[in-house]
Amino acid sequence: MGKKLFSAVVAGMTVLSTGIGAASSAEDEREFVKMPAMMQEHMLANMRDHLRAIDEILGYLANGDVDEAGKVAESRLGMSSLEAHGASHIAKFMPEGMAQAGTEMHRAASRFVITAQDAELAPGREAQHEVYRALQEVTSACNACHQGYRIR
Repeated sequence: MGKKLFSAVVAGMTVLSTGIGAASSAEDEREFVKMPAMMQEHMLANMRDHLRAIDEILGYLANGDVDEAGKVAESRLGMSSLEAHGASHIAKFMPEGMAQAGTEMHRAASRFVITAQDAELAPGREAQHEVYRALQEVTSACNACHQGYRIR
């Protein structure tokens, strides 16, 4: 990945993780999802881990290590990570749209792994672009949820 693109992605993720530019809670029009404090903390810990996983994935991609990027994506974000994140316990508190956005993020992460593996077999600029498109599908699902819902 080019250094400019990598820097832009990291800057964007930093903005998302710090909440810069977010409306104050008085202006916040996102749907409030009520859940017990313990579940809020659990969900926030999961989302922070998701951000760390995306950062690690970007780092591996920047170093050309697609295999490690795929391992992180599947184990921490993909469909096989659901049990480790306690998804079934948290899902009980989510409105349907929020649950769908979460499921789409996990599915997109698993698709990313396949796309990244395929790119290793077909090296070149277009294959590299497909990898970044697939990763962008993951972050789009994150963004959709964060734009529509809040837990605090």
